[in-house]
Amino acid sequence: MSHDCSTPKVETGVYPFDARGVAKRFRHAAIFGALNALHPGETMRFCNDHDPLPLLAQIDDYFGARVNVSYVARQPGEIVIDFAIMG
Repeated sequence: MSHDCSTPKVETGVYPFDARGVAKRFRHAAIFGALNALHPGETMRFCNDHDPLPLLAQIDDYFGARVNVSYVARQPGEIVIDFAIMG
């Protein structure tokens, strides 16, 4: 499945977050801030150029079952992940 983050198609309650435009030293803080700002039923659609496995472990440790993680695209150079906030 291909997804182009440069032209996001925003669905109701789905908010795009393109990590490639955030300075590396601020990325994790920005991502956690964005996730904390979401309400139950909302989703952050995350785009990145690499698979953020350490970040996913940190999100799981911090949020646990409150955040559902699902890949939309998982190809080299094109990673898209939906982070859905559970009720």
